[in-house]
Amino acid sequence: MPFVPTMWTVWAVFAVALAGLHAYKSRLERDEDDQIFLDDSFDHMKNAQEALVARVHKIEPVERVALWLAVAATLFVVGYYVVDFLNQFK
Repeated sequence: MPFVPTMWTVWAVFAVALAGLHAYKSRLERDEDDQIFLDDSFDHMKNAQEALVARVHKIEPVERVALWLAVAATLFVVGYYVVDFLNQFK
């Protein structure tokens, strides 16, 4: 397989993974409430919110790694084309 299509495929995989993780995290955060539970009768709601927060915090490191991989792949693609552009004028 030629290098350029492979490079773009790897970049696309990282970009789609990042978009998917961001969409999933956004979906979880949509159900999150910003409220304080002062009464014991709302323990079930408090537990549900704590479970949501725990799931969001569990996804954040994976999303951060996916972001850095996508940034690195983007810089690699841009660098490849800059070097290719400079080599054409030698």
